[in-house]
Amino acid sequence: MKIRAFIASVISLAAVSTACAESLPVYFGTYTRGADSSRGIYRSVLDLDSGRLSDPVLAAEAKNPSFLEIHPNGRFLYAVSESGGTGAVSAYVINADAGDLKFLNRQSSSGAGPCHVSIDHAGKNVLVANYGSGSASVIPIEPDGRLAKPTGFVQHEGSSINPNRQKGPHAHSINVSADDRFAFVADLGIDKVMIYKLDAEKGTIVANDPAFARLKPGAGPRHFAFHPNGKYAYVINELHCTVTAFAYDSAAGALTEIQTVPTLPDTFDGSNSCAEVRVHPSGKFLYGSNRGHDSIAVYRIDQATGTLTFVEHETADIKTPRNFNIDPTGKFCLVANQGSDSVVVFRINRRTGALEPTANKISVGRPVCIRFLQAR
Repeated sequence: MKIRAFIASVISLAAVSTACAESLPVYFGTYTRGADSSRGIYRSVLDLDSGRLSDPVLAAEAKNPSFLEIHPNGRFLYAVSESGGTGAVSAYVINADAGDLKFLNRQSSSGAGPCHVSIDHAGKNVLVANYGSGSASVIPIEPDGRLAKPTGFVQHEGSSINPNRQKGPHAHSINVSADDRFAFVADLGIDKVMIYKLDAEKGTIVANDPAFARLKPGAGPRHFAFHPNGKYAYVINELHCTVTAFAYDSAAGALTEIQTVPTLPDTFDGSNSCAEVRVHPSGKFLYGSNRGHDSIAVYRIDQATGTLTFVEHETADIKTPRNFNIDPTGKFCLVANQGSDSVVVFRINRRTGALEPTANKISVGRPVCIRFLQAR
């Protein structure tokens, strides 16, 4: 009987492991202002075979938790609280069984209108971009997941040529190099990707040399993504509706422009702004979102040069795609439709990179961020 019980338990554990491998928890950040349908951070589960998403469940009530990031250990989640005044970042512990979030604490973002959050790869610090005040900060993470007081801060200065959007600095994203030595802040207001030396142990950032990569006047750099091989990086320019490819020098932290391509078809003459940019886990494809044209632009990446070749525009059931994300297996792309209160799922063609509609869709009020909880 003991042997039979042991065998049964092994089979049961194997089944659980297989089930976990075939599905992936997903969290959605949302805007709650003026949206009765949204109350905070929501969670769902993605079936990695069919691409179906389970019905969304409220994981934690929060005010405008627009952008999220999950700690590398998979135990904690951090969310900005986007508002007009001094902003904040909140820390949550993830319930390992249900996936709900338990609030831990909150710290100031050291600036107005925080709009993007990331975590260094060692899991020591939360980094925040403050859009309203054009600044960035570093907030250490305690062993229990709580946030300590900010230890690093930089304030951007300057302006650019767009009188409506570029009268001052507007830090729109912050990303960390794979070796945790550099932090890159795309600033829409000054048409620069600012480059900083990051000391993850001390939680500080200081100007690098070179201090920035300059974009074309009026481009409005917004989000930034590294290629998996570490040789290239890409920024999507919200105002010019373009993607700029850079060669990346990991020793110096330097970015050198190699190409800029449009995200829109030549025939489009309406109003549009870009939002998110992602590189496929394989490194073969790049994706960017258009709000107005309401599409995801798809490109093929030349592995030898990092340059982009247009593949397609996918528009099926897409409305104001503020954010999208690709699951870690590279099978599916989930698009957050801020304009239609929904998240839609596309299957990714592994040969061409094209997005193929699946008819899988869930309702989430004003979704603006998608993050996957990977198994650890």
